[in-house]
Amino acid sequence: MAALSDYLENALIAHLFRNTNYTRPANIYVALYTAAPNDAGGGTEVSGGSYARQAVATGASSGWDAESGGATANTATVTFPTATANWGTVTHVGLFDAVTGGNLLMHGALSASQAVNNGNIFRFNAGDLDIALQ
Repeated sequence: MAALSDYLENALIAHLFRNTNYTRPANIYVALYTAAPNDAGGGTEVSGGSYARQAVATGASSGWDAESGGATANTATVTFPTATANWGTVTHVGLFDAVTGGNLLMHGALSASQAVNNGNIFRFNAGDLDIALQ
């Protein structure tokens, strides 16, 4: 996953240089997109057909590997509900601080787009959500 959102960039700058606290969310919510978001948000998040963002816990013993070399990855499979309608072709992923609404934290393109049709289940296997800060 390549890009921090403007929201997270500003929150981290304020935290480091302006003595403004940033409270990390208890969960990171994984979102799917059929059109690319950008640092300001936007894009087209999947909706309908039983779609819902999926939670991955944060914290020392959480759903993420220990940080190493400025990177981490999910430690368990992230499985979305069975699609009850066509979701379209998923091209991007976003990480949010809330199950609905909230703030986009990071976003990136999938290594391969995937069509999600009625009856399909979309998942990220452990290690598929690679987060690297460079």
